[in-house]
Amino acid sequence: MRAAMEQQGTCEVIYRDEQLVAINKPSGLLVHRSPIDRHETRFALQQVRDQLGQRVYPVHRLDKPTSGVLLFGLSPDSARALSAQFADRSVGKEYLAVLRGHCPEAGCIDYPLREESDRMALGGPASGGPAPRSPSQPRSPQQALTRYRRLATVEIPVAVERYPQTRYCLVSLRPETGRRHQLRRHMKHLGYPVIGDAKYGKGVHNRFFQARYDCHRLLLACVALELVHPSTGLPLRLAAALDEPFWRVLRAFGWQARVPAGLEPGRTNPKG
Repeated sequence: MRAAMEQQGTCEVIYRDEQLVAINKPSGLLVHRSPIDRHETRFALQQVRDQLGQRVYPVHRLDKPTSGVLLFGLSPDSARALSAQFADRSVGKEYLAVLRGHCPEAGCIDYPLREESDRMALGGPASGGPAPRSPSQPRSPQQALTRYRRLATVEIPVAVERYPQTRYCLVSLRPETGRRHQLRRHMKHLGYPVIGDAKYGKGVHNRFFQARYDCHRLLLACVALELVHPSTGLPLRLAAALDEPFWRVLRAFGWQARVPAGLEPGRTNPKG
């Protein structure tokens, strides 16, 4: 179903009311036009606008290769209210990732990250993102905090590198700040890069997953956002199912029961 929607240029809507809309962004789709991929012609912002027949206002971002919950306001006021929650770190964010190696059972990565430039990055009060920075301005490291919990491990009898066995693990990641590429950079810093990460990962493992599991994507997905509705003031949990390539890896490693309930492909706004 999701593949057919992508071919039609539409996005899976997981929640919509008069104030906001949330979609399950597929891996490989940019949120908005950006110099990081000048030849790209498909953008989530444009697709959702055309799909709903009205303007939408982005309030946060997901990297192009990351899938999962992506939220838009349906008016400038609702976008500002939602952006304020992201800015004051009151939004709960949960990601799932497959890592190379067996990371510790749980921990907190407190490692400042230097800002990576993107001239088209979200900015201004409606987005909650950083204001555009002049190329001449120095970039100093910014606080970045990620909490992680290991959900499952596997060791397979395949020599992907120099050892006769190879280890991988499934983790739940909860970023408390929103730096660019934060989770991918923090996992690399910890020594357990995300599988499928062409920029911060290891190509030999990425190619192994492509050949063995037919998985050609970054194995990082935002599976849930927890926030306060800008109009009602009530708690709102938005969840997004995993796609078939991600689920195929979980199934190959016997990890289906180790993820929150309802994340199998085809589920719309699963309950955690």
